[in-house]
Amino acid sequence: MTVRFGPAGAPVAFYEEGHKSSLQMPAWLRKRGLSAFEYQCTRGVNIKEETAARLGQLAREQDILLSIHAPYYINLSTTDPQIRVKTRGHILRSLQAARAMGARTVVFHPGAGKGGDRKEILSRAKGFLKEILAEVEAEGLGHILLAPETMGKKNQLGSLEEVLEICELGGPLVPAVDFGHLHAVTGGGFEEKSAYAAVFALIEKRLGREYLQNLHIHFSPVEFTAAGEKKHRTTLETGFGPDFTPLAQVLAERGDLTPVIICESPGRQAEDAIVYKEIYQRVKKNSRCEPGSAPAW
Repeated sequence: MTVRFGPAGAPVAFYEEGHKSSLQMPAWLRKRGLSAFEYQCTRGVNIKEETAARLGQLAREQDILLSIHAPYYINLSTTDPQIRVKTRGHILRSLQAARAMGARTVVFHPGAGKGGDRKEILSRAKGFLKEILAEVEAEGLGHILLAPETMGKKNQLGSLEEVLEICELGGPLVPAVDFGHLHAVTGGGFEEKSAYAAVFALIEKRLGREYLQNLHIHFSPVEFTAAGEKKHRTTLETGFGPDFTPLAQVLAERGDLTPVIICESPGRQAEDAIVYKEIYQRVKKNSRCEPGSAPAW
């Protein structure tokens, strides 16, 4: 096992080279030294089962690990009956698509965090998710990891603490840690190695080492305001964090973690994933820590 890097969706270069189908993506990524791909269902799960199965086959042939990002419309905290029905459907259809393509993880946004007491909102979201998980199990989809994502805006449900509390429900739930989002909601708090190490330590303490081992990570530069995330940026744009090098240092020094790192830089998600991979390889090469050792953070 190793650290895997890849894009969220297809970058501009993929289309500029004349490619039109996601079925061409696995070979395209492999040629560039990338080994992960997050298929985007953010506007709805529209992929046909046979297409998903073919994409999965091609990805396995090229050693590309697949994941899916579920629709943005999911809202576990809603009290609206119609939105609850739609939310349940979005999650189930995302998992069904993941099963067809052999994707390991489905990432989703937990929902709105405003409009009342935050603890009550989280409790309501957890209660609804329990209902959905029962249906997930009944549908034979419980083997696919379901990953609530840490969010970048303060009025969204999905702080690191909230995501970990959701994952404590057990079953297929695992955290998806977006360090760009965490950087935004902390007002630029992820420039030092200690900030990344603290996140890893908290996940291990709250959930266990097995949850940390193959963590699903999102990473890209983010512009933010006092309210949190404003816009995703790219590595070509200066002045936007977080810095990837401290994360690479933690991974290299720790030596026992094999996360999937998905880049969401708009239009350059593959190119920036390569940038991050090269930083990690350089840091790992220069690290003096023995493989498998865990330094004192």
